[in-house]
Order: sequence, then structure tokens, then C-alpha cells
Amino acid sequence: MGEKEVAVQSKRRTQVVSRRNRHCRHATIVCCMRATKLLDAALRRRDKRLPGDMADAVAAYAAKATWPAGFVVYQRGAQADGMFIVVRGRIVLRSRVKAGRAFVPALAREGETFGWEGLGANARYATDARADEESDTLHLSSSRFREFVREQPQQALVLVGQMVEERTALLEKLRELATLSVEQRLISSLVHLARARMFTTDDGRIALGGAQYKLLCELVGATRESVSLVLTRLVGEGLAERDGSTIYVSPVSALADRLDGARLDGDVPIALTGHLAADIRD
Repeated sequence: MGEKEVAVQSKRRTQVVSRRNRHCRHATIVCCMRATKLLDAALRRRDKRLPGDMADAVAAYAAKATWPAGFVVYQRGAQADGMFIVVRGRIVLRSRVKAGRAFVPALAREGETFGWEGLGANARYATDARADEESDTLHLSSSRFREFVREQPQQALVLVGQMVEERTALLEKLRELATLSVEQRLISSLVHLARARMFTTDDGRIALGGAQYKLLCELVGATRESVSLVLTRLVGEGLAERDGSTIYVSPVSALADRLDGARLDGDVPIALTGHLAADIRD
């Protein structure tokens, strides 16, 4: 085989490899964009709450109660009736895993609902509900909920829509538990806490004391040891710092960048680098 033929074949192989690389880069970018959109949509869903005038519409049908911090609203397995709306404060829904450990599938903040297991027949509560701080709630019994639906159908649709959004957020959390690493789940939880303005300081950082650290472990669904390893890694990378027994985590923008730089499903990266984006445009 002559030198000219070798050169031609080498050029062809180079062109084939180049086309394959461009195709792979294109597929990666498409997957990245899809993953980023899914993540952003999930975070937006978690931040949806009832409009302020909704509490006024429901109040005529509901029983209002004030719960001191640490008070148990109901326990798992208790007979359930109706649903609750948080008017002020924060309610933690907690499932006991074993002695000393628990999992928190959701936090109900102002404008969010909880306890809607009680709208089913012969229902029992699936989790414990506890006031994380002094909180005000409205309780709609099943009979009053039906009355509210009959007499205020437009407002009832808004309320049902809120419950559907919260159920979607629970499904998203199940997906995270099944597909994300402990580090990714932890950062996702921190981003969620920051956007909900929970445990944040004046400069936008998240302050994790003893109680907040315990709640974070329960939100992530991991042991204290696993969470500690991730936080130590964040401290080493300058995204967090220790001050005595408190850990201060960087503002949400830095955490979001870190989450975007992680991998969401398998080996699919979330972040879009500049040169890859330029290749696609070319």
C-alpha cells in the first residue's frame, strides 16, 4: 500500500472519529439540558404555595389551632380526618426508621398543606407531624372539605392543585432517593432550604447547628456519618466553613453551581461547558 493510500485512509478515519465525537457531544448536551430543566422544574414545584387570600377563604370552614414548637400534631397510624393548611410556621412530617433514626419526606411551610391522608375512607396518618417552630394551622375535616368544595368550587380547585403539586414533589423526592448520591441529595436539600429561607443568615449562608444538622440528615435520608463526610468535603473545597459546633454553607448560587457540576443520571453531566456549547453552535 502506497504512502498516498495510507494518508487517505488515515484522513478518512480521522473524519469518522471527528463525526462520532461531534455526535457524542451533541447527545451529551441534549441530555444535560434535559437534566437541568428537570432539576429546575423540580425546585420550582417545591416552592409553589397557596396564595395569601386562600387562608381567608378556608378559614370560614376550618378550625384554627396554634401549636408550640416541638408539639406533636398527630402520630403515624392514628385515625386521620380531613387535611391541614399551614398559616404560619413550619410542620415537619417524619417517619421513624429505627431507634434514633428517622426520615423526613416533606416540610410543610406557610401556604402548604399536610395530612391529606385524612380525605380517604378509613384513613390513617402515614407519618408523624410535629411543629418545628410555633405554628398556626387550619384543619378542614372531611365533611367541611366537601362543603367547601360545593360552596367554593374555584377556591377548592386551587387547594386541590396545591395538594397535587406537593404529591409531585414527593414523587420527585423518591426519584432522588433512587438515583442521586448522598452528596447530590444533600446539596439538593440545602438548595431547597436556602430557597425556602430556612436556617439562612443575613449574608445568604445556611447555618447548621445541632438541630438543623439532625433535620438535614433526615431530609437527605442518610446517616450522620455519610452527611458528615460530604460536609467535610465541602469545607475542604471552600463551600462551607466550621465555626465551633456550627457549619456555615455557601449561598445557594454556589451550591447550585456545584449541583449542576455533578452527575444526575449515570454518567450524564448536568453542566454545560463553554467549549462544548461552542461546538454545538458550530
